Amino acid sequence: MVVTMTATASDVAYGDGSETRTCVVLGGRGFLGRSLVTRLLRLGGWIVRVADSSSHSLQVDPSSASDSILFAALSSGQASFCHVDVRDTSQIIKVTKGADVVFYIERTDIDTHDFYNCYMIIVQGAKNVINSCQECKVRRLIYNSSADVVFDGSQDILIWDESFSCPGKFPDVLIDLKFQAEGLIRLANNIDGLVTCVLRPSNAFGPGDTWFVPLLVNLAKSGLGKFITGSGENMSDFTYAENIAHAHICAAETLDSRIVSVAGKAFFITNLKPMMFWEFVSLILEGLGYQRPFIKIPTWIVAYVLSLLQRIHEESHFRIDKYSPHYIVQLASRTTTFDCSEAQKHLGYSPIIYLEDGIKSTIESFSRLAKDSSFMRDNNFKEQSKAVKLLGSGIEEFVTSNCWERGKTGASFSSDGGVGVDQTRVIGTLNPFFKQKKAAKAFESLPCPATVKVNYLYRKEI
Repeated sequence: MVVTMTATASDVAYGDGSETRTCVVLGGRGFLGRSLVTRLLRLGGWIVRVADSSSHSLQVDPSSASDSILFAALSSGQASFCHVDVRDTSQIIKVTKGADVVFYIERTDIDTHDFYNCYMIIVQGAKNVINSCQECKVRRLIYNSSADVVFDGSQDILIWDESFSCPGKFPDVLIDLKFQAEGLIRLANNIDGLVTCVLRPSNAFGPGDTWFVPLLVNLAKSGLGKFITGSGENMSDFTYAENIAHAHICAAETLDSRIVSVAGKAFFITNLKPMMFWEFVSLILEGLGYQRPFIKIPTWIVAYVLSLLQRIHEESHFRIDKYSPHYIVQLASRTTTFDCSEAQKHLGYSPIIYLEDGIKSTIESFSRLAKDSSFMRDNNFKEQSKAVKLLGSGIEEFVTSNCWERGKTGASFSSDGGVGVDQTRVIGTLNPFFKQKKAAKAFESLPCPATVKVNYLYRKEI
């Protein structure tokens, strides 16, 4: 049963101010915002104002663990909900009046195809939040940034700490805008009584994830989930959502007591347990019933194909909403590990959920995306072709569903050795990409780091 509750800024909970503290969670119905709201309510001692721009009404499912806690808090007055658009300062002011702390966690489902809208939400939104906190005499502001602000894709990151400077040029516009917002938050520290802090979690994951896990499942269903970008040995830090929520609360507590060591600074947040990026991906996919990636492909080929799919997603039904294809390839092929000792020392942070337990909980929460048994039965009793044996069962479904004139044409890619191999030749049925001349032209116009020739061939069995 889903319960819909309508609220306005005038309905916010204030408490009696004696035994509880009041906080605002901007973006409180997003992926990370939900985890923070749930943890605050579980801890007690907080009046929580959930502010979000997703809708004017709050839908909660009392049968789910996190929503049942929120539903009970809403009923008791420990929590309230308010629709707030961060582009409108007046709305932020109404919900922050009388608050002790503001946690600002941007939603992860921003439409990246509209740059102006992204700028207004991320950068102008940060300005509006700062101005509202100062006007309402809010004492503490904690902003959720990302470890990606120090990564430009040009080199591996090996246990970097906060002393490393951010790149002058970012490979992705979202990260660029988030870095600008982070800078504004830090510069606002100690102005008009406001103290600020920035957290940089690395590769957030967990129940409610709207991007990473769904992307992996979509790739697996299309047959592309069997490919590893690069060597497959790159290490990464991952951070479970509840640990990020815990870090926010640690920052709020520390700002209240030991301001000098924390105020105006940024801290990396991780699970303190780096692991191979592709092992993490494999655990998620295997847990949901899909085959783990096992075919290694040079990074330039993956970047090239993803760029093609991005250009013509209307035909292929493949879409990457959050980051650019080039940036995704860099994240998947580069080592990115961070030193979290400053957060441990100054914030008193340490993970409260082990990485293994976080992965298990994430898999369980996405059971709806698991590979169904009928699909597995069908594939188990099929006679496998050579292509399926080489590339995995998903590739046949991908090829079959994408052939507009089956058996007639295909595409061949060859390199001139410029990427470290004598010759790479991949034969696949990419007919829907060439069905229209416009799509073929877009494919040919894409930049490529090596000499790539596209030939139309009569279909051959691999």
